[in-house]
Amino acid sequence: MINKDFFQALEDLETEKKIDKEKFIEALEFALTSAYKKMYGEAKSASVKLSPEKNTIRIYSFKTIVDEVTDPDKEISLAEARLIKKSYKLGDEVVTEESTKDFGRIAAQTAKQVVMQRLKELERDMAVSEISEKEDELLTTIVRRIDNGTVYVQISGSHVEGIMLPTDQIPGEKYEIGQRIKVYVKKIKDSFRGPQIQVTRSNIGFVRKVFELEIPEIASGDVIIKNISRDPGNRSKVAVYTEKPNIDPIGACVGNHGIRINTIVSELNGEKIDLILYSEDPLEYIARSLSPAKVLSVETNESLNASRVIVPDDKLSLAIGKSGQNVRLAARLTGWKIEVKPESSLGKPIEEAPKEPEYELTELEDEESFASFDDLEEISGEENE
Repeated sequence: MINKDFFQALEDLETEKKIDKEKFIEALEFALTSAYKKMYGEAKSASVKLSPEKNTIRIYSFKTIVDEVTDPDKEISLAEARLIKKSYKLGDEVVTEESTKDFGRIAAQTAKQVVMQRLKELERDMAVSEISEKEDELLTTIVRRIDNGTVYVQISGSHVEGIMLPTDQIPGEKYEIGQRIKVYVKKIKDSFRGPQIQVTRSNIGFVRKVFELEIPEIASGDVIIKNISRDPGNRSKVAVYTEKPNIDPIGACVGNHGIRINTIVSELNGEKIDLILYSEDPLEYIARSLSPAKVLSVETNESLNASRVIVPDDKLSLAIGKSGQNVRLAARLTGWKIEVKPESSLGKPIEEAPKEPEYELTELEDEESFASFDDLEEISGEENE
């Protein structure tokens, strides 16, 4: 019925798939016991035991010794029990090994079904357990198929598939079958079809992890990313700072001859990146966030969480950006509402008087507080070093 080849197969599964053989045997015993009861009667008290050491399967029935038998499937009289063993007394349980002669075919079919079902369940559980540790991580994957714009990727080192919806892709980026791409794991959920891994390249978490990967100072915590705002495929603003006086956070992100930031821009499919030096002073922070535009002054109203920024008339469109992109990203980065006005509007009345004094940006601060990479080729070696 079940021979040593079967038990050897369980050993191989344990070795190759890292699946506990004991869990298989436990599931098999339960399934075979149920199958035996269906064959010989549900009322029968029985148990199937597998013995890997002896390569055997045994079936045992159980009957309780009573004065008067009312259920022959579960009870036995004292006189009948003592024919089996003289020391039996009332209340004892008589265990009898049953013949497996007629049970072989059913046992084999049941065993096969249980093994296949249990194998799928355990592989799924292992996959979920393994990949659950990867949430909020950057992973290398291989594009396996593309269906109606949705990209399905295989996570390297596993059989788990990740799903990248069109909204999670960088606009304009093309993918090919077999292509290796980095993705950010944003959500993991288990379903009746198995673990579903939602991955993305458009999330700000993707930008953060790429910076950690390419910039050792960020990975070590010497340089800290304070915040990120992003318009995927177009522009990202990354606010960085450090508490170590001997480290230039902007320079660390740029790298020697711009090699680090170039690598990041390439990974983001050419997306422009503004590196902003974070400041606790909201006036400075707001001014720097509007990179690459030059800011003349900033005033804020704390109760409204709003600010007004003055820029040269000829820099107004640069400060606002195409379709308001630059000022919108700056507002997300800083958490302040930002209104950009040209210098020529200074003489006009202000509806809400600012609660903070006006902050004027000096030329020195303008040059050192941010770096914009609209055109990477303009970065000189001396500046990056």
